[in-house]
Amino acid sequence: MQLMARCRKCGRAMKGERIDHYRVKMTCSCGFSDFRTITEKVKTVNPFYHKASFTPFLESEKGKMVLTMQRANREHLEIVSLEEISMLVSSDYELPQVLQQMAEKVAGQLNMSVCSIYLTEGEELVLAATYGFDPSFVGKIRIRIGEGITGTVAREKQHISLSRASQDPRYKSFPELQEEKYNSMLSFPITDKKDVYGVININSTSMKTFSDDEIYFVSIIANLILTAVKLRRKAASARNSGGQPA
Repeated sequence: MQLMARCRKCGRAMKGERIDHYRVKMTCSCGFSDFRTITEKVKTVNPFYHKASFTPFLESEKGKMVLTMQRANREHLEIVSLEEISMLVSSDYELPQVLQQMAEKVAGQLNMSVCSIYLTEGEELVLAATYGFDPSFVGKIRIRIGEGITGTVAREKQHISLSRASQDPRYKSFPELQEEKYNSMLSFPITDKKDVYGVININSTSMKTFSDDEIYFVSIIANLILTAVKLRRKAASARNSGGQPA
């Protein structure tokens, strides 16, 4: 299948080159490049997905059959989300745009009220992108590493999952965010096991227990955020030194 695309910068037709089983790199003569999804076969960047199927198993209880169908549909949507986010990571978008779109996609995929991404600046975590909170707080909300639930996750490099976050002794309130109305919270570190680069939080107004699948999904997102941050910092460093990124 031939993919036709127009350059977002100059409007010319772009040429496509397959990168892997699910991505095609689009290149324009003006130098701009982008990525598109065209799967060759059933492939996925989701490690816990095994086979995409929308045909439920013939089980004796109707409830089980419906549950199987719903799970297959959810896994398919997770594949789509992860492919889209993977392409964002490899795109020419600036980091703030990438993080904002990631926050929106994660919130939509997991049906969460809020998804926020914090990045480290020295000994602080700074709100870098959010879906659900007022975007005017981006760059203004700062949390010391070790402070509150988010700061604790950054310090310990271990995720925290809570069904009633505001009642946890580590909870720190930010009145401007009105976080107390969001009961459930999953906070996951963005780290390469050596250094911490930030934290991703998801919040829900309902009191729920996050499933292992949801936690694993967010862990994949955290790794993709880490890749996006490292790629753009490396590129910025190369530009500042007058060289080209490796």
